[in-house]
Amino acid sequence: MDLPAFPSLTSLPALERTDLLAAPVAAALAAWPHGDRVAVVEIDPALADTAAMTEAYAVPLDASANCVVVSGRRDGEERVAACVVRADTRADVNNRVKRLLHVRKASFLPTERAVAESEMEYGGITPIGLPAPWRVLVDARVLAADVAVLGSGLRRSKLLVPGALVGDLPGAEVVADLALALDLG
Repeated sequence: MDLPAFPSLTSLPALERTDLLAAPVAAALAAWPHGDRVAVVEIDPALADTAAMTEAYAVPLDASANCVVVSGRRDGEERVAACVVRADTRADVNNRVKRLLHVRKASFLPTERAVAESEMEYGGITPIGLPAPWRVLVDARVLAADVAVLGSGLRRSKLLVPGALVGDLPGAEVVADLALALDLG
């Protein structure tokens, strides 16, 4: 089986290179029936942020899938969700996400807390292997990518996943219009 790839990156079987994955990501991939279809690529950790990676490795913005963690409260209960959106969009936190969580206000989870609770590095948080109570909301446009670039839980690598499979990740909820298009002109 061919692994997902980009010409500027060296694809390796993720399940064989767990040293390039955060522990919860490695465990989740091992348990996922499609884990053998996921590649991991080693990158310079200084280039882990989307803009730097796009420039350095010639990865199109519409292939990069960013994962942002948001939360809100309702009736004293906190509701947390990881939102997976293409890099040429931004999560519609103030409208769509807020309504999906059924909260009055949704905000980005503080970085330190997102890192601690996910057991992943900032800049590497991925929808794979997140805490069970967190919802995983995936913008439908991510599924259209031949190859989606996701975090690996670490800044020094990325996962390459067939876009259509992102919607099959454990706990994933595919949502139309989860994100708003960015004006990149």
